[in-house]
Amino acid sequence: MTPATVPAEKARIREEVRKRLEKVSVQDRANAAVRVCELLASQLVWQKAASVLLYAPTPDELDIWCLGELALRQGKLLALPLYVPSNDCYGARQIEDLQQDLGVGRYGIREPRSSCKTVTLKQLDLILVPGVAFDLRGRRLGRGKGYYDRLLAAIRGHKCGVAFDEQIVLRVPVEPHDSDVNWILTPTRWIEL
Repeated sequence: MTPATVPAEKARIREEVRKRLEKVSVQDRANAAVRVCELLASQLVWQKAASVLLYAPTPDELDIWCLGELALRQGKLLALPLYVPSNDCYGARQIEDLQQDLGVGRYGIREPRSSCKTVTLKQLDLILVPGVAFDLRGRRLGRGKGYYDRLLAAIRGHKCGVAFDEQIVLRVPVEPHDSDVNWILTPTRWIEL
């Protein structure tokens, strides 16, 4: 694959995965969310993490919101991404209350309020990463804007891709700015890379 063909291949994979996910019922999505949260909570990397960056799931992503509640109950520092317009990138802010500390942010996604404490990206132990597709080498395909790639490049902690099984593909084409993950979590698998 040449550098010129990578964007077209990424678009093809995005469409293929979108069609796969359309076939997943509401009940199967709910069951998958429960399984993925239980599977992650049983992993040593979760148990050892003192700080976690969670994502606020969109309707087409695996709903891992229960992990935010679990992190707070276990005394972990919980953070969510917050869009920073001046830098056109995302940073992280601490969440202490999942109802009070959130508002609607960029793209209609729940984000921390600007009044929440800033969390230095380098202090995060575990980062839960959404994506459109992942391959078994840890390559991630996002939505195409590069926001998560820039965020992940600034983070030292362990990066865990979270996906439905239908989002695992044979090969994700990469470009120099793309960031990999250390693990992939699906409702049926914990994949160490």
